[in-house]
Amino acid sequence: MGLEVIIFIAAILFGIFIYWRESNGNGFYRFVNKLVNSKDLQMKPSDKKGFVYKQAFMPRFLYVAGAFLFIAVVFQFLTPFKVFSNYYGVSIFASSIVGILLGTYIANLVFKSGEIIDEKSESFEGVFNETIEKGKDLIGDLKEKGENLLENEDEVKEEVDKEAKEESKSARERLKDKGLL
Repeated sequence: MGLEVIIFIAAILFGIFIYWRESNGNGFYRFVNKLVNSKDLQMKPSDKKGFVYKQAFMPRFLYVAGAFLFIAVVFQFLTPFKVFSNYYGVSIFASSIVGILLGTYIANLVFKSGEIIDEKSESFEGVFNETIEKGKDLIGDLKEKGENLLENEDEVKEEVDKEAKEESKSARERLKDKGLL
């Protein structure tokens, strides 16, 4: 079980590597395409599709499984290693295929998120600059209001003092002023 997990993780990393290599150039896929297809059906020079790069799930699965099956058959008949002779060989074969497919989808996710971040970085920069400008305006407004409050402080103190003097009368005096006593 431990060896199978190690091979699975290695297959994920290998899948990421395959996807990255095909994203940089798809020369082998173009070569196979020229061998298999007629002139009318061949890829356009601007097409970036590869065996795993920009492929749907089924063609990607078939290419990976076919390549591993070819490698396993070569190992089975040309070397002393018997890949399909026991359960462990088949299990490692299957986990390698699943690991490579998972690795290609992880690499696809990383590439897509990198493209989205690159596209949105300019808008993030604009939003960031707008936020800084709004913050500067807010600080300027607060400074102006603070200065206005300091100028009006004397008037506010006088009003508070008048109210305090009126309230300093006792309850009896206030009732007499109203004519109730």
